[in-house]
Amino acid sequence: MVDLAVVGGGPVGLAAALRAVAAGLDAVVVEPRARPAGGGAATGLEVVDKACGEGLLPGALAEVLALGADPPGAPLTGITYVQDGDGAAAGRAVSHDFTAGAGRGVRRTALHAALAERAAAAGVPLLAGRVVELVQDGARVQLDVAVPGAAGVEPLVARWVVGADGLHSGVRRAAGLEAPARGGAVRFGVRRHAALVPWSSHVEVHWGRGVEGYVTPVGPREVGVAVLGPRGTTFTEGLEQLPALAHRLGGAPWTTAARGAGPLRQRVRAVASGRVLLAGDAAGYVDALTGEGLRVGLASARLAVEAVTGERARRVADAYAAAWARETRAHRALTAGLLAAAELRPLRAALVPVAAAAPGVFGAVVDRLAR
Repeated sequence: MVDLAVVGGGPVGLAAALRAVAAGLDAVVVEPRARPAGGGAATGLEVVDKACGEGLLPGALAEVLALGADPPGAPLTGITYVQDGDGAAAGRAVSHDFTAGAGRGVRRTALHAALAERAAAAGVPLLAGRVVELVQDGARVQLDVAVPGAAGVEPLVARWVVGADGLHSGVRRAAGLEAPARGGAVRFGVRRHAALVPWSSHVEVHWGRGVEGYVTPVGPREVGVAVLGPRGTTFTEGLEQLPALAHRLGGAPWTTAARGAGPLRQRVRAVASGRVLLAGDAAGYVDALTGEGLRVGLASARLAVEAVTGERARRVADAYAAAWARETRAHRALTAGLLAAAELRPLRAALVPVAAAAPGVFGAVVDRLAR
């Protein structure tokens, strides 16, 4: 039996495993894309590219550096909102520089590779496989893991489990923590990269009639471009609603294919139950509007390990849920409020002009999210 099984070998899962090993726990990462070496053991992680904003805000960068990883990228010094499209406020913009210092724009693959290298150096064990069943009692959790090349499943018993397996978490479903979807807009994100020298060290958010476009510098000659919008919106269609952004890109060659993610909104009944804790996107997701997903995910990995190693072993789930709520409260409230305003056309059209008229308020919100 291991102390902690982390399900998911992405950035959040690796962060949880690194913190667990540093705290003296016997931990293992279960990841279907780990490279098998026979008998379920794995030799390393396949670096996976996924659609995400790729901006490490100052708080997120601090979490990554604290883990001993230092991925390459481009400095992020603030956030700019731009009113795009053909409305009366087109061209209006508001900017704010982070007061907490710079963040960093980092390709998702570079972040994953840096954390995987750090995990390998720390001796974090990997198990190549996919969790197909989860059963827990008051003393342990048994995971049934489908291992590549093996007949049937292999059991893995752990004192605690952290589910860090993403937006469509299997651990969340198996633990009975998934909540049904409610009404409201169903939104998706699509991301590409362009070979272009960044024109700004800010994350630039372009507001169109029904979509948003995010530009993140990720290297000296590359920017990431993400489009968020309703179901069915292709990258090309989204960019057509953002003429100012399209003009900025100026026909630069794309360096990656379009990758999508969604539905973005994921609801949970709770972020912990018994000996199972959810971290990152697995713990529920509101929207990518504020670009804070990585900071929240990395912080939740830290909080999960702190709860497991705390002095109140019988109340780990409650301690983690309370700490998670405190850590994410402002993010969830601001994202939900911004999303609600964005769904109403008159309010959506007024967002950038109002922010430009109250730059102090805009700056305070940016700094609260970035820290």
